[in-house]
Amino acid sequence: MRGARTSIQRDPVEIPNGFTLSQNYPNPFNPQTKIEFEMKDGGFAKLKVYDVLGREVATLVDEHLAAGKYTATFNAANTLASGTYVYQLEVAGHRLSGKMMLVK
Repeated sequence: MRGARTSIQRDPVEIPNGFTLSQNYPNPFNPQTKIEFEMKDGGFAKLKVYDVLGREVATLVDEHLAAGKYTATFNAANTLASGTYVYQLEVAGHRLSGKMMLVK
């Protein structure tokens, strides 16, 4: 095809409060996975997990954190069906999210 776009370059997004969210590992997982994030400045953080319908299924972090690297463990043993889930980190009104797959 003439003039067809074959790739899209995404510029990094700077988050004002300075935090990052990594892809969970392992992914896919059964029954546990780890989610790493980093706070460049201290602040209140919320890390939640949602199903594909947007229903909250777990709150992993809901507290004020000092600057640093953190790892949260999500355990879905005997509570959730196989499928795709979204995890979302919110700091100072800004959100980052990722997808993960539970396979039983």
